Order: sequence, then C-alpha cells, then structure tokens
Amino acid sequence: MERLDKFLSASGAGTRSQVKELLKAGRVTVDGTVERDPGRKVDPERQSVCLDGEPLGGRRRVVLMLNKPAGFVTATSDARERTVMELLPPEYKHLDLNPVGRLDKETEGLLLFTNDGALLHRLISPRQEVPKVYYARHEGTASREDAEAFAQGLLLRDGTKCLPAILEPLGPGESRITVREGKYHQVRRMMAARGMPVEYLQRQREGALELGTLALGACRELSEEEIRALEQTQVGISPGI
Repeated sequence: MERLDKFLSASGAGTRSQVKELLKAGRVTVDGTVERDPGRKVDPERQSVCLDGEPLGGRRRVVLMLNKPAGFVTATSDARERTVMELLPPEYKHLDLNPVGRLDKETEGLLLFTNDGALLHRLISPRQEVPKVYYARHEGTASREDAEAFAQGLLLRDGTKCLPAILEPLGPGESRITVREGKYHQVRRMMAARGMPVEYLQRQREGALELGTLALGACRELSEEEIRALEQTQVGISPGI
C-alpha cells in the first residue's frame, strides 16, 4: 500500500503539486470512483488507478543521459557544492532518479541517471566490468610502453592494481582510455602513474551507449531500445579487452 499522490508521481503523472491539482480537478479514479484525497492508500497490484480514464501502470522506468559539465559533483545532495541533480529538467525531478556511478567534479561527459535499481546495480557492479571510454588531454605523449603497461594491468602509485585497460595514443598530449572498473579518480590516477597528468577528461561511452552530439549541460531520455542495449552489455566488451 502507498499514498495515492506518491503513486501518481512515480507513474509519471506529474510533480507532487501537479498531482494535487489533478486530484482536485477530479481527473483521478480508484476502482472507477473519483478520488480527491492525496493521502488515500492504494494497492496498485489489486486496484485500478486511472488518470482521465487511462490506467496507470505504476512507476515508469526512466534512464537519462547527461553531458555533464565541469564544476558539478556527482551526488544527490551536497551542502557545499553544486550537484548534477541541478542540471536535470524540472519534469524529471519527481521521479527519484539517481546517478549511475560517478564522474568527479572536473570531469565532463556521459553520466546516466535512472530510477531502475536493477539497471543501476548492473552498470556499477565491479563484477559486470562494464567498459567506459574516456578522452583525455594530458601532459606528455603516450608511448607504446605506456599502452603495454595499461594492457597488463597498471599498478598505481598507492599500490592499487588495476584490471587490464586500453590506452590509445591520439597524438601529442591526447589519448583515449577504456577501463572496465570504477576506482576513485581511476583514469586520472592511471595517467599520473605513467607521468602524464590529465588536464581535461571527458567520458564518451558507457557500455553500448555513446555520448554522441549531445550538447554540454544537456540531457535526454533514452529509448527502450537503448536501455535494452545497456542491459545486454556483455562483460568487458571493447576492442582489445
């Protein structure tokens, strides 16, 4: 059993304030009877809840992709810093979305949000080894020896051992890095361990999903086809891993 207003919001009917107006207007029925009490307890498994005569199926699964700009921390709330939640459009802020993993404050690029706990767990679980691809501008130029060190499993300066990864030199001071785990500041630490401190970092891909041409600071909702592709991402899928 749950409150009617909470169920309506989770079903995508609107924010709490919008739902309250829908109830006042008599647009919501429970088992065929108009219901105006937002605190009414309902059991969606046993009762029919309709908006304008259309049945609501409960919580709508949503996955958003954000092109995160620098200057925002990946957290649902923070007393001192601006968070990525501030970048979500108002119509999504009532859907209990959570960031999928983390990008550090100065890293830009692909960041997912979802209210699907199973999908979130799949994408962040170390056992799944979902590949993530980054573009980096850095000091120095990556060499064949650096690429071999990444491929063998890099040892960080604090003694942490990384899984084998891909380092692709793109030219002086530029590289593409593919990792399949999510250690704290991992890409920055890996590059620093090889004497190439990162000056700019952008995540371009996660699993089967690519950032593409999404504008910095913008976000979009994924299609069901894109969500299914994420769900079907195989362990370690990426050239050479």
